[in-house]
Amino acid sequence: MVRSSRIFAWCVFCSCGVMAAMAMGWSQSAFALDPRYPDWPCQQLKVPEISIASVWNGPPIDAIDTTKPADPKQAELVAHLAARRTPIEDARKLIADYLAGTDEERQQRATRLFAALYSTLNGQRDQVMNGIERFSRKQKGTAEAIREKAQKMREIQDKSNGDPAQSSELASELAWQTRIFEDRRRSTSYICDVPVLIEKRLFDLGSAIQDDLKDNLKANLNAGSQTK
Repeated sequence: MVRSSRIFAWCVFCSCGVMAAMAMGWSQSAFALDPRYPDWPCQQLKVPEISIASVWNGPPIDAIDTTKPADPKQAELVAHLAARRTPIEDARKLIADYLAGTDEERQQRATRLFAALYSTLNGQRDQVMNGIERFSRKQKGTAEAIREKAQKMREIQDKSNGDPAQSSELASELAWQTRIFEDRRRSTSYICDVPVLIEKRLFDLGSAIQDDLKDNLKANLNAGSQTK
C-alpha cells in the first residue's frame, strides 16, 4: 500500500509538475503583455474607454447629460438596444420607430439616444474589464499556490522517510487545483472577447442610428424633388 501510494503520488506529481510550470508561465506571460496593466491577461490590448470617434460620426455628445433619459421611452429602448440578444435588424426597427418627428427633432433624438447607449455600453464594458482583471489576479494566486504545493510535494518525495499519506493528500489537492486552473485558463479567450463584442455592438447601433437619419433625409429630398 505504501509503495502504491508513493507511485500514485509520484505520477500525479509529475503531471501536475508540468501543469505547475504551465501555470507559472501563464502568470508570467500575463505580466508581459502590457506593463501599464499588469493584471490584463488578454491578447487584445486594453483600451480603458471606447473611443467615440471609432463608433460615431454624428454631433458631439460630450455635453449631453446621460444620467436622466430624454423621455420615458428612452430608458426602456436603451436597455433593449444594448442587450446583445436583441438582433440588430430588430434594433434598426426600434430605432426607426423612436426617431420620429421633424429633421431637427430626429437629429436631437438620435444624438441623445446614442449618448445614452455610449454611456450604458461603455459602463458595461468597464465592468467586464474589471471582472477580467479580478479573474487574472485570482489565476495568478492559484498559479502561485500550485507552485508552492508542487515544491512541498517534491520535498516530501525526496525524503526517505516521507509520509505517504501526506504525499497522497497533496497529490490529490494538486491535481484538483491544476484542473480548476486549466478549466479557467481555457475560458480566458472567451471572456477576453466580451469587451470587443460590446464595442462592436455600440458601433453597429451607432451605424443604425446614422443610417436611419440618412435614409430619412434622402426620402425627404426625393419627396421634395417630386413636388416640383
